[in-house]
Amino acid sequence: MNSLGAVYEDCAVKFLKRKGFKILKRNFSVKSGEIDIICMDGNTLVFVEVKGGENYLSSPAYRAGIGKLIKISKVGQIFISMNEGLKFEEVRIDVVAVDKGMNVEYFPSQRF
Repeated sequence: MNSLGAVYEDCAVKFLKRKGFKILKRNFSVKSGEIDIICMDGNTLVFVEVKGGENYLSSPAYRAGIGKLIKISKVGQIFISMNEGLKFEEVRIDVVAVDKGMNVEYFPSQRF
């Protein structure tokens, strides 16, 4: 990750903490992929994809396509299997978009 990516992630973490999320892990990485932020929202385990950059025609969040979300789901399954003691009732994937002005857009997904 480049330094600007870290700045976007730091901004996303601050945003999530203000919303009451408990951050568990940042940049969880395995051979098959990475999850930017893993956190708890109450009893829900949340995998967060952070997208940052210019906001020319649309939100940076639109770069989080279905392929990326499927990969996060697979990497999330690995995280869960490696953390068997972790207690949660539901799982979801959220996207946080941060533009160069550090404005945050939050896209919570449906639980699954």
